[in-house]
Amino acid sequence: MRKKWKMNLAASMCLTLAMVTALSGCGGTDSGKEGASGDKNSGEVTIKYYNWDNADQEGATDAMLREFEEKNPGIKVEHVVLVPGNSVEMMKKLDFLISSGEAVDVVNLPSAGGIVERAARGALAPLNEFYEAEGIVPEDEYYVNPKVDDKYYGMQMTAGYQFILLNKDALDEAGLPVPTYGWTWDDYRDYAKKLTKGEGVDKQYGTYFHTWELYMNGPAQTVMKDPYRYSDGTTILTDPTYKYFFQLRKDMETQDQSAKPYADVLAAKLNYRSEFFSGDAAMIMSGSFMIPDPGKTDEYPHEFTTAFAPIPLPPASALPKEYEDGKYFVGGNQLFMGSTSKHKEESYKLMRFMTTADSDARMEFSGWKKSDKDKVLERMIGKNTELYDVDSLKNTLFGPDIKYLDASDVVTVSGSDLTKIIDDGFSKFMLSNEPIEDVQKWMADEAAKVIDEKETK
Repeated sequence: MRKKWKMNLAASMCLTLAMVTALSGCGGTDSGKEGASGDKNSGEVTIKYYNWDNADQEGATDAMLREFEEKNPGIKVEHVVLVPGNSVEMMKKLDFLISSGEAVDVVNLPSAGGIVERAARGALAPLNEFYEAEGIVPEDEYYVNPKVDDKYYGMQMTAGYQFILLNKDALDEAGLPVPTYGWTWDDYRDYAKKLTKGEGVDKQYGTYFHTWELYMNGPAQTVMKDPYRYSDGTTILTDPTYKYFFQLRKDMETQDQSAKPYADVLAAKLNYRSEFFSGDAAMIMSGSFMIPDPGKTDEYPHEFTTAFAPIPLPPASALPKEYEDGKYFVGGNQLFMGSTSKHKEESYKLMRFMTTADSDARMEFSGWKKSDKDKVLERMIGKNTELYDVDSLKNTLFGPDIKYLDASDVVTVSGSDLTKIIDDGFSKFMLSNEPIEDVQKWMADEAAKVIDEKETK
């Protein structure tokens, strides 16, 4: 699932117009070495880096940008936070900038799908010539490399991993070991039953499932390359994991009573972090963005140790149609270069620095395969190491059995439409007595309509 310099959009457009007007009387630019933000005497250029940092993230981004400037004299970077802390609104504002014709240099987007969608509209500059000049193969460098017609458009900035957080004290009390790679969702259900205790307001549920699609079909979101479509472009909503996981969720609520009811989660608008750190739930599925949280006792008061386990695998009875021996999906933010950038060489340099630098300011795992992940992990954990089962965390992320999927050949751009179908189908099943077979057929039929209308292979 960032920022120092905040700019009024209207002022930005006026400034850009004024610069272009001034340059038109001076003969324009020469291949981006000087230009709208360049100094013809000093040879210095300024490029813009756009993202959606919140207040906590802004300082780290600024520190990395200053490191880049020190290593690249003659290039200045202006940090533009389009919408603090909101990637969805940020992308809307970004698209307005692009449509207005503003020169866009480097942008951080939350997913590969957002890259492909805009590349198909001609808004992005391909990176092939820059990769070739540097003599690198993108697949050797990054986990996910968004492409359109064999042209590369995205450079992976961060890597997002998924895992299970567990209350280690609750595990010890129940006599349960920390799970390791190879446990299944059936095992997860068994753990949840054994970790459930108490009644009423004092009840500790074995697990908590939030409202995201991640919790509606864990296997589709964690061990498949694309959570919406198979490699042939057809919908995965026909996959056996849907029937299995929907039924698992309902049985855990109604039969085992080991998970808080979905209706209650919706009605109370619960916070998943609070559910775990308050002790209301002993296990929760989440991602690497939560690694710093056990150490934040001011925000999430608790005394127990947090252990970590790999995402459970589907049982043999419910393997996905396209299953690669328990390899996990890895997501993350992507950088792109705007087709309107007047400083493409400088922009490419910034992209490579931001994705590969082992900066002390980096607080997220890099999408660069050769990065030093242990250093980042140490910074994320911080000083309160006693609140972490560090060995289980390292084994969960980078243990010998942990392997990650390559990028999907299919990148879905109608994700918001398909997500709504999944949400609606899950609600139909969980909040009514409608049979799972009928719900799954409805979901698959609706998804096929969307795919036929909006997607290409």
